[in-house]
Amino acid sequence: MEELISQLISSLKGIWKYRWHAVSVMWVVAIAGWIKVALLPDDYQTTARVFVDTQSILKPLLAGMTSVPNVDQQVSIMSRTLLSRPNIERVMRMVDIDINSRTPREQQQQLEELMNKIRIGGTSQYDIYTISYSNPNPRLVRDVVQSLLTIFVEGSFKGKSGETRKAVQFIDDQIKAYESKLVAAENSLMEFKQKNNGLLPRQGIDYSSQLAQSSDLLNTARLELIEAEQARKAISSQISGDEPIVDAAMNPASIDNPEIDARINALNKNLDVLRMQYTELHPDIVAAKRLVAQLEARKIEESKLKPAGDPGKNYSPMLQQLKVAQTEADARVASITARVQEYTIRHQRLLAQANAVPEVESALAQLNRDYMINKDNYEKLIGRREAAKLSGDLSSTTDMMTFKIIDPPMVPVSPTGPNRVLLYSLVMGGALLCGVAAALLVSQVRPTFLSPAELRERTGLVVLGTVSMNWTDAQKIRRRRGQYAFGAALGCLFTAYGAVLALNLLRY
Repeated sequence: MEELISQLISSLKGIWKYRWHAVSVMWVVAIAGWIKVALLPDDYQTTARVFVDTQSILKPLLAGMTSVPNVDQQVSIMSRTLLSRPNIERVMRMVDIDINSRTPREQQQQLEELMNKIRIGGTSQYDIYTISYSNPNPRLVRDVVQSLLTIFVEGSFKGKSGETRKAVQFIDDQIKAYESKLVAAENSLMEFKQKNNGLLPRQGIDYSSQLAQSSDLLNTARLELIEAEQARKAISSQISGDEPIVDAAMNPASIDNPEIDARINALNKNLDVLRMQYTELHPDIVAAKRLVAQLEARKIEESKLKPAGDPGKNYSPMLQQLKVAQTEADARVASITARVQEYTIRHQRLLAQANAVPEVESALAQLNRDYMINKDNYEKLIGRREAAKLSGDLSSTTDMMTFKIIDPPMVPVSPTGPNRVLLYSLVMGGALLCGVAAALLVSQVRPTFLSPAELRERTGLVVLGTVSMNWTDAQKIRRRRGQYAFGAALGCLFTAYGAVLALNLLRY
């Protein structure tokens, strides 16, 4: 610790010995630094603040009808991409900065300088965005910020109309493609149904159900045939057990004989006339009755000898009804037999096609699946196209967001930089440090022994004694004047620093 203190004291003595070197360096560094700071160009800055209101009533109203654009995200992305190269180049054209650039290299340097000096800020909670820019030209500062604000507002209002048109065009192309696929699937399905009509399900009934239904119908028809045959057999048995009844209560009036009927009618008329004149016992009446009875008996005998024109004329009414029932039973048996034959043919055809049914059903299921997929995609694309159109119209409308400029860009009156007070102070501090460092460096380059202990330590020799300096009065006066001059030089340096600060304050 003592060595450190002694070394520090030695360094301070060395600095004090070469103090005029330090003051000279301080003045040179301070004057050069102050001149450099004074020559720095003024930096003007302006800031514009804009509020974006994204709370639109259209969002809840159209939430279920279409995809409502995320306006917050859209504005956020626009604020982040505002400093893109195309936008900065557009700003340069709007404020005519690119006129001064003669080569692509100069234009690139101007673009990079512009991008580095533009600042975009925002608050996600209140949707307030700030655009600031600094430049030595105050009017250029205002124009650049105004151009950026215009691009920001126009870019946000522009929305995604171009993307919407491309999306709608893409969906239209897909709709046409799926429409062609849907027509091809419908034609394939129609041709397949026409080709395999007998093997396809009908009214929701599959092939196994058709086979079971055909079997049930065939068994029912066979049962009905057996019942009809039994009924016909019963009727035949009844007919075979009944005989025709001859001469049983034959009525002469029911026998058709025109010649005898005419004679009987004439006798009956004559008999009526005689009964009006005579009694039943009169010989003419008795003779007329006997003659009528003889004619009726003759009529019956002739009818027996005459061949019968109606085979069922001499049969009983019950037999005739049985004959009619037998005829109906024969017709029913014939009808049911034809039905059984038809059902048998159908059932055999279904059994013969049983092996091909699974393949047909599988192919039909594949065709139906392809058709339904194409149909669903086609209908979804139709709905998506309308939703895309509505979404595009919604994105381009100005009702989805409202821009309110809180602070418009203005031409700044006073510069915002550089901070010359701070720079002058830094130059002053740097000059002091440089002066001290210069004196210390000179003391190290031109070392002197300031004490016997230092001499003994450096040389390793024994110091026998020291000779003190005896200053004369003139030397003392000269030393005192040198100290006053050093103090004055150092004071003038601080006075110059104060004057520089005062001039800077008076300037602005």
